[in-house]
Amino acid sequence: MKNIYKQLVTTILLAATSLPGTLMAESASDDVSPYSAAVNLDFQITIPSVLNFRVGSAGSVDLITFSPAAGVIGDDSDVPGAGGDLTGGVVTVELFSNIGPVTITPTNSSGGAGLSDGGTENIPYSEILTESNLPALPAPVLSNAGGTPTSPTETAGVTDLSAQWTYTYDNSAVYPAGTYGGISTRGGRVTYTASNP
Repeated sequence: MKNIYKQLVTTILLAATSLPGTLMAESASDDVSPYSAAVNLDFQITIPSVLNFRVGSAGSVDLITFSPAAGVIGDDSDVPGAGGDLTGGVVTVELFSNIGPVTITPTNSSGGAGLSDGGTENIPYSEILTESNLPALPAPVLSNAGGTPTSPTETAGVTDLSAQWTYTYDNSAVYPAGTYGGISTRGGRVTYTASNP
């Protein structure tokens, strides 16, 4: 009975090793001094592709407003903004990517016309200035056509940067009284898109 059992186990093992795609643990033995037995083990790590981008408050759209005082309208003195997740016209910007170079491209809802008062008057996006406190994560220059794309600094295919972008009103010209932009239908929304070229 023992011999039959032994033959059955041997037959099953031989059949298993001959099946296509069957993986067997590697083993080695040595019965000669000095003794040595070497086996191999393979490792693999799969890192997913990630692109995370934030401008302003996480999960909501911030509103930046500018209200020049009556005595300085159009005198070319920069007017600080109000609002933003850091207040004072300042927003948090975070970019994380492990997919290689990233480009940040601005577009806006104005159809190339700038910020509208809801009637016939417009203020061009060139009046809104943006400054970054981190040269490696520069802020795009805004324009009625959208703006100038920027390329944040990456290191060995990874971008992991955090900055603050500060918005000011250039105040370089006099415009008719009114509220310009503020809502998407008046051309007031800018969309920043981070993408891998």
